[in-house]
Amino acid sequence: MSLDLRIEPLELPLVHPFRTARGEETTTGTALFRLANNGVEALGESSPIARYGESIGSIIEWYARHPLRGNDPFAFEELLSGVPPAARCGLDLALHDLVGKKLGVPLFRLLGLDPTRTPVTSFTVGIADPQTTLQKVREAGNHPVLKIKLGLGSVNDQIETIEAVRFIYDGAIRIDANEGWSAESAVAILRELDRFDIEFCEQPIPAGSPQQLQYIRERASIPIVADEDAKDATDLPALMNCVDGINIKLVKCGGIRGALAMIHTARAMGLKIMLGCMVESAILATAAAHLSPLVDWTDLDGPFLTAHDPFSGVTYDGGHLILPDGPGLGVREATVVA
Repeated sequence: MSLDLRIEPLELPLVHPFRTARGEETTTGTALFRLANNGVEALGESSPIARYGESIGSIIEWYARHPLRGNDPFAFEELLSGVPPAARCGLDLALHDLVGKKLGVPLFRLLGLDPTRTPVTSFTVGIADPQTTLQKVREAGNHPVLKIKLGLGSVNDQIETIEAVRFIYDGAIRIDANEGWSAESAVAILRELDRFDIEFCEQPIPAGSPQQLQYIRERASIPIVADEDAKDATDLPALMNCVDGINIKLVKCGGIRGALAMIHTARAMGLKIMLGCMVESAILATAAAHLSPLVDWTDLDGPFLTAHDPFSGVTYDGGHLILPDGPGLGVREATVVA
């Protein structure tokens, strides 16, 4: 029987306004994929990034103009080749979910991975005034890893934010400037922050200048992790000796297959690896979590940030990712009680 694909917008209200160096949002939208074949329905999701010229509208329009090029759910290459990354991500996830359901095995088993080897995920604290930032840190309780967004405000304000967080929090701290600094200011800030035991700094400067990342890395002791500079596997060779690690997001690289290509390439280059996410539902977060036994760090906290997630999948135990053992992604849709 044919593959029947439906795509619809999914609106996710947030617990708190989420602010980064690029802007603020109180709700976010993703593209929900439903893929049916021979009585089996699978789920996928994409959280397109405007920075890369993709949107929910562009995803829906793509598939309206480009019907699926086959009916075999196992024909990944035929179905996914040539599809833009965000549009490919949603279909890639749905295909993995469908194949897992047909075979009756969870994705981690399909990939031959050990579900007990999942890392601890960080919990992200967006940019806010000092009082609100500390409130969010307290709400995180004893979560073992925080990622603090920086990149806006004066150098002193950003340093004081980390100082205030470290005063009340003794877990691991990661920072993310979201391209908000210059190379020179990054060096100055990172040298000041070194005393606060920062695990790493994510994408300190605008993407496109690997040599500037190398300049920072050679002058600051806090490890540097590329995010916007590492969209897919083809970006990684230019980062050789410029960074310590990369952040893989399924929506950037086009899904599970793209992430696996990045993981293998990064390992060959001696880079550490983080699996990250956008603000998204449990579908995308769970799909990435299935890959987490292959990486060093995870930042899969999208479901933490939403006020109501209509799906359930990956769960958390003291920050550790607990993978669902249902077939495919193992994601379930919430039952609506009348």
